[in-house]
Amino acid sequence: MIKIQEPKCPWEIVHMNWVTALPPGGDRSYNACLVLVDRYRKTPMFLPCHKEDTAMDTAIMIWDKFISHTGLFQNIISYRDPKFTSAL
Repeated sequence: MIKIQEPKCPWEIVHMNWVTALPPGGDRSYNACLVLVDRYRKTPMFLPCHKEDTAMDTAIMIWDKFISHTGLFQNIISYRDPKFTSAL
């Protein structure tokens, strides 16, 4: 197992995972949530999404709703969702 380095500033290292099987909600009937957690401050960010979203849909959403506000992060720690390991 690889030791995860400690970040030196906020949003440098991000943990990413999905919460799925949610009841539809919002104006676009979202049924999932992408959770991004800053490893430095343990601050979460919740992005409503659809469990049917593709890897490209998710990448665009992260860019539009996250990276454009916080800047590009150095590392992403995820549980290797098949959506990403098979598509990107």
